[in-house]
Amino acid sequence: MSTSAILLVGGKGTRLAPITNQIPKPMLLVAAVPFTEHQIRKAASAGINEIVLATSYKAELFEPYFGDGARFGINIKYAFESSALGTAGGIRNAAELLSPCDQVVIFNGDVLSGHSLSSQLKFHKDNNAEVTLYLTKVEDARAYGCVELAADNSVKSFLEKMENPVSNLINAGCYIFNRNIIDNIPKGKVVSVERDTFPSLLNAGTKVYGYLDNSYWLDIGTPAALVKASADLVTGVIKSGATLEHTGDRIISDTAVINSSALINNGSVIDGEVIVESDTQISGSIIGKGAKIGKNCKIIDSIIAPGTQIDAGMVVISNYLGF
Repeated sequence: MSTSAILLVGGKGTRLAPITNQIPKPMLLVAAVPFTEHQIRKAASAGINEIVLATSYKAELFEPYFGDGARFGINIKYAFESSALGTAGGIRNAAELLSPCDQVVIFNGDVLSGHSLSSQLKFHKDNNAEVTLYLTKVEDARAYGCVELAADNSVKSFLEKMENPVSNLINAGCYIFNRNIIDNIPKGKVVSVERDTFPSLLNAGTKVYGYLDNSYWLDIGTPAALVKASADLVTGVIKSGATLEHTGDRIISDTAVINSSALINNGSVIDGEVIVESDTQISGSIIGKGAKIGKNCKIIDSIIAPGTQIDAGMVVISNYLGF
């Protein structure tokens, strides 16, 4: 069966403002590369040879970086929404650019996961499913759409955010649609895959299955989660084909100037042209290009914007500065 993919990267990332005022969430650096690169590499490593990026906010920033996808081993195309069409509307719009295929993997643009996409695709095929949702288990499902599974792993119900969830299984942001399912989504209309498409598919008796995988999963939609995702990739808590080769628990650009007495660890990323002065500690943090960190500073679990100057003696903990 031939498989293509759609990556939903049109969101503004409002929970990450003001970090996302100039750069869309999917283009923010996570372990020194744009977050979207981690997902593109994941698709390519599962044997997918075509992916359409469904863009909207700051759409012009994607193609200059990713190009035609040749250096990632996958053919990349770009769909654009002049006004947001919702998740399903965005999928329908992007599908116009797909080459003929049997099934389509849909990625949410803000989820870092360690789940096996190859295993999900095999599960989809083995169950002769029309739709397969990647599910994961959480302690508290109130902030997410929760899913009820039958004994055979078919989906009994898909329920949006609710105060008393009937299940602790959630839609983890990667689903497989048979190609014809997408063709039935209304074209050019605002449609939500969670509120509209999934419930209507279940009502119509569509074969919808849930693929449960409880490996690493993180929604990167907040500054704290973004920092955690980056540090976890650098320290190897989760693996990605996009993470740059490095030694130890840090990534430091060749053009950064680091004083020998500075301590940089716990998954920190130091971008190009950064200056770090003496007796400064940087732990689990992302330091943007051209930033200057003074003497005797302590920066922990934080993000420092490109070009920002941090004065001597400053302590920055779980914060973001310069945006």
